[in-house]
Amino acid sequence: MLMATSPCAGTCELRDGVCTDCNRTLEDIVRWSDMTEEQRKQRMDELRTE
Repeated sequence: MLMATSPCAGTCELRDGVCTDCNRTLEDIVRWSDMTEEQRKQRMDELRTE
């Protein structure tokens, strides 16, 4: 299954457990493939406002 939604730009660098590029936490990154499309979109909206 293809993941249609991801903020990943392929340049991950974690600092204090958060990616400096997409702002996802390590937990977000690990869970991402198990999340539904709706959950991913919701999390991306949250990341934009953090």
